[in-house]
Amino acid sequence: MSVWEKLYSEKVSTLRPSPIREMLHVIRQPGMISFAGGNPDPQSFPVDLFYESASILKEQGKDVLQYGTTEGYSPLKSFLCSWLKPRMGRAIAEDELLITTGSTQVVDLLCWAILDKGDLIITEEPTFVGTALTMHNHGAQFLTIPCDANGMLVDQLPEKIEKALSQGKRIKFIYTIPNFHNPLGCTMSLERRKKLVEIANKYGIAILEDDPYAYIRFEGEDLPTLFSLDQSGLVVHACTFSKILAPGTRVAWAVGNKEIIRKMAIFKQGIDLCSSVVAQALVYEYCRKGHLDSYLPNIVDHYRKKRDNMEECLKKYLPLEEVSWVKPMGGFFYWLEMKNLKTADLYEKALQKKVAFVPGESFYPNQNGGKNCFRMCFTFASPSDMDEGIKRLGEAMKELLKS
Repeated sequence: MSVWEKLYSEKVSTLRPSPIREMLHVIRQPGMISFAGGNPDPQSFPVDLFYESASILKEQGKDVLQYGTTEGYSPLKSFLCSWLKPRMGRAIAEDELLITTGSTQVVDLLCWAILDKGDLIITEEPTFVGTALTMHNHGAQFLTIPCDANGMLVDQLPEKIEKALSQGKRIKFIYTIPNFHNPLGCTMSLERRKKLVEIANKYGIAILEDDPYAYIRFEGEDLPTLFSLDQSGLVVHACTFSKILAPGTRVAWAVGNKEIIRKMAIFKQGIDLCSSVVAQALVYEYCRKGHLDSYLPNIVDHYRKKRDNMEECLKKYLPLEEVSWVKPMGGFFYWLEMKNLKTADLYEKALQKKVAFVPGESFYPNQNGGKNCFRMCFTFASPSDMDEGIKRLGEAMKELLKS
């Protein structure tokens, strides 16, 4: 027994590591082509434009280098309240917005505020492994709803909610990624968005709308946010600068009813005092100079070309009679489903050929699916690596099919 064994909390016994983070030692092997991590392409980072923002340190350094308010850097909050108006459907008051250290912190703070051990969270199945781990580590249990090309099958919600309530379960919130879902790549239809909000209001269940990819749309029209469709204040909307500027800023935000935002801010006081004021100020200056709006189309166009390149490579190299997918209209990911192959077998064969992806089982919060599915990120790999990596993946599939 180690010296720490008798000191561990109860939570350690159910702790789950992130499978994606655990893969880093594999992904970083020499010669490995990775489609695993959901990383933005460094070539898309507006380095020179962001560097200009550093002037704020010279001009306002004595304030920026000091502790900040937990709720966030006021100039950035003011900018976001105005900038978000089209997507939020109305002007946002500053006490309805909280700056966070990454959007996963929004999930963490909401769990601190409303979740007790054993409470249920409704999620899509599959769902993003990172946020599911955060919920799990807070003691959540999961009630899962399958998806199709139009997102969560919300018609299944009433029956499953009624059954859970009849068993004495407490359902605290519905977690959804409505736009360019991670890992599925699908987008929730307008009809389902309206119905989801209606059902949540009927049962008094909150909604956490995780929307990190909303601004990375390649075609089609933007759909209303769940926040904008809700009149009761039950929706908390989360978004981030990670995909539209750079993840290294670690600047994100939550929008919601001022009561829940206040509770989340109080918990944040005891977690990190405040998000980096330096990072917030640099992001604000970048936005103030107009770079966010002027450069964002370049990022979207860059990723559209990458999406198209992956689509072409998948069709070129994979055995199309064996694998299927939905072409994403935005975001970062493809979700591939196989008819006859097991993902575990393909994963081992692919690693032998120096190609990495994330097995589908990782995205099932109750660990009961995804054995023939996997996620591929199209944003990070260079065009030449993408072509070579998917070629190797196709070879691995064909070899397994022959064996």
